[in-house]
Amino acid sequence: MNSPATELVRLLTVRGETLAVAESLTGGLVAAEITAVPGASKVFRGSVTAYATGLKHALLGVDAALLARHGAVDPQVAGQMAAGVRTVLGADWGIATTGVAGPDPQDGKPVGTVFVAVDGPPAAGSGSAGGGKVEALRLNGDRAEIRMESVRSVLAVLLKELVGEQTGNERAQDTERNGGF
Repeated sequence: MNSPATELVRLLTVRGETLAVAESLTGGLVAAEITAVPGASKVFRGSVTAYATGLKHALLGVDAALLARHGAVDPQVAGQMAAGVRTVLGADWGIATTGVAGPDPQDGKPVGTVFVAVDGPPAAGSGSAGGGKVEALRLNGDRAEIRMESVRSVLAVLLKELVGEQTGNERAQDTERNGGF
């Protein structure tokens, strides 16, 4: 079976769409996972690792008042990071990670609190984003395990959004292009 990153690159290539990544707790691991896939340059626009809270506002346009009220570990912050990186890097899809990998709590949130977000193009015929989704995670493990599970989770959320958006006809065309049946 293909890795989630391989499957994402394949689906985005078939669809002719691009991806940008905003990371905090994962510190570049999401971008590394995607760029390890041959052919990723066809779909991957780039990434912003906004580890410092202030950079989330300065580089990604996250609302400064929201950051002041709730800190960086917040579902709305994750959503705004995904939307911001999508806009700043000119991609069809933006994904983001923010959370607490440890060893200490942050912004009053316990270790293992993570939010992953996806922001996508408007769905055909509707005024809403195709992505626009945030998932809250409560992860266990050490710092490295929490960071890696965050990577897996954000890729899985985007993959689910992409697969869910394909119509039967697009799936048939994709299968035919890739020698399937």
